[in-house]
Amino acid sequence: MNKFTLSKFIAISLTLLTLSACSMNKMMVDMSLPMIEGGIEAMNAEPDLQLAEDSMPANISMLNGMIQLDPENVRLHTYAAQAYYGLSYGFNEDSDIKRAGKFYQRGLKHGLIALELSGLKNAKDINPDELEVQLQKLDKDDVAALFWTASNWAKWVDLNRDSAESLIQLPKPTAMMQRILELDETFYYGSAHMYFGVFYGSRAPMLGGNFEKSRQHFDRAREITDNKLLVADLLQAQYLARQMFDQEDFHQRLTKIIDAPEDLYPELTLLNQITKRKAKLLLSQEKQWF
Repeated sequence: MNKFTLSKFIAISLTLLTLSACSMNKMMVDMSLPMIEGGIEAMNAEPDLQLAEDSMPANISMLNGMIQLDPENVRLHTYAAQAYYGLSYGFNEDSDIKRAGKFYQRGLKHGLIALELSGLKNAKDINPDELEVQLQKLDKDDVAALFWTASNWAKWVDLNRDSAESLIQLPKPTAMMQRILELDETFYYGSAHMYFGVFYGSRAPMLGGNFEKSRQHFDRAREITDNKLLVADLLQAQYLARQMFDQEDFHQRLTKIIDAPEDLYPELTLLNQITKRKAKLLLSQEKQWF
């Protein structure tokens, strides 16, 4: 075997080894996906807030490790976006806003990668009109990536609402949520409806608010979950009732949340427990707001 042939043989062998390693990594990830999905279901049903909070960093580290093995896996990036959102909203936003903002940004990054891999390129850089065109090319398979991207994005904007630079980004997650309503309004328990309940209820009519539309979206979200997911009432009290200076509605909704049975929605016990805790925090501020 001459020198040229030997070099070529080595190059081909190394390429085959690399391809084999990539295939093995993807195979390992694919075999692990059912375990991740089962873990998400178990976490959603967890009644102990401290146990859930303590376990989330390890779960996120595992996801990040798997993403290193298979960096072009849309589902992994989507799960990571969901995990960072859950960590921020459930456990950081009420105690450490700066940290929550960082986690929302990390969730947004994973969501944008998932969308990029699904065909939606440069969502952060293209203008809103071009984004609208690109969104029409997505289908039901892309709803999860759209939802968790938009959720992280919108919450980051909300935490930075005093900044004009952040506020001008809001039309993009809003367009994504609108596309979700078109593709599957029931996704993640009607949460896109909750988004628009907040969107229309958190601002005065002269600034684009619409209290009737807000009520309609919150009502639809409750209808989708058979009124068992408490967060719709929480958000309506926090944004719509407060914007309307309706103290009675604010107080009644939050009290109803706190008094709700622990097993109201067993498969989403964790979110309802988080909602109960947030309701108590909001009630503690009632006298400051009304």
